[in-house]
Amino acid sequence: MFEFIGNFLWLIITGAISIGGYVTMKKFVQQRLRFVDGVHRRGVPLLAGVAGWAVALPAAILPIVNPFTAVLFGIGIGAGVAAGRREIKRLPSP
Repeated sequence: MFEFIGNFLWLIITGAISIGGYVTMKKFVQQRLRFVDGVHRRGVPLLAGVAGWAVALPAAILPIVNPFTAVLFGIGIGAGVAAGRREIKRLPSP
C-alpha cells in the first residue's frame, strides 16, 4: 500500500516539475529572449535541457526525487525553449 502511494507521489512530483519547467521556459523565451538572436541557434534547446538536467541532478539525493526526474526536467526545459522560439517566429515583427 505504501509503495503505491510513494509511486503515485513520485509520478505527481515528476509531472509537475516537468510541466513547470516547460511552461516557465516557454514564457521566459517568449517574453525575455524575444530580441536575442542567439536563442534561434540550432543547439540552444539541447544546451538548455542539459543545463536544466545538471541543475536538477543534485536533488536526486532526496527520497522522492531520482535521476530520472532530473532527466524529465531537462527534457521539459529543452522542449520549452524550442516551443518558445517557435512562437517568436510566428509573432509579427514590431
